[in-house]
Amino acid sequence: MTGSDRPSLRNSLRARRNLLNPSQQDAAAAWALRHAMKLPKFVRAQHIALYLPADGELSPQPIAEQLWKMGKHCYLPVLHPSLDRQLWFVEYTANAVLKPNRFGIPEPDHRQAQRIAPNLLDIVLLPMVGFDRQGGRLGMGGGFYDRTFAFHKGKKNKPYLLGMAHACQEVDSLELADWDIPLFGVITDKELILAKKKSEED
Repeated sequence: MTGSDRPSLRNSLRARRNLLNPSQQDAAAAWALRHAMKLPKFVRAQHIALYLPADGELSPQPIAEQLWKMGKHCYLPVLHPSLDRQLWFVEYTANAVLKPNRFGIPEPDHRQAQRIAPNLLDIVLLPMVGFDRQGGRLGMGGGFYDRTFAFHKGKKNKPYLLGMAHACQEVDSLELADWDIPLFGVITDKELILAKKKSEED
């Protein structure tokens, strides 16, 4: 897939996940929790960033609720107030007060809640439009996560970047741009996928 194909692929995959009805979405989110808990790194993690679903995205809310029960710290992305296309991560609790940002996505108030530097997170759950099994991620095109985690390029240590998506969003292969940050793995409603480099598959 070339860069020029990305917009049409985004539209196709977004349409695919938006065909899922609310009961299918709820079931998918419950299964995603089960698959996430199979990963020892996930169970050991103390500081986990996730997101609030929009546009048919697979919801990590059951994961957040389980993490709170386990005494873990959860965080949500917040648009950086001054740096373009950069994210802050602000603590997300069960009683957090959320307000919509300029894209209409709810955020906690970074002035009222605890904030953590991206490099101090143990695991980051990333929303995405599409993925492949080599760690490729197709986002919405804004580049917020890629810019925020540019320091992580080529590293295999934490924060472990885990994509979350419905299984129907999988594609055979994504051509990564220079700025794309590869994923450690992907959590879907069907399975936990640990990324394999193409060389490992040969």
